[in-house]
Amino acid sequence: MNSTESTPRLDRLEASIAHLERQLDELNAVAVAQGKLLTRLQKRLELLGDTVESQELDRVRGNSQRPPHWMP
Repeated sequence: MNSTESTPRLDRLEASIAHLERQLDELNAVAVAQGKLLTRLQKRLELLGDTVESQELDRVRGNSQRPPHWMP
């Protein structure tokens, strides 16, 4: 293969590599953004779980009182 035949081929390969590098950078940015979102959602879920647990404990404590008609 002489240099005149390899130049277009080399140009196509370089263009393909540049395209793949750009795609990789874009996918990496998406993965980083999703990781940050996942971390925020996990923290939010933990807070919501704590809130529900607290409300459930309050409900259980409220139900354990004697009714007003109960006479000791």
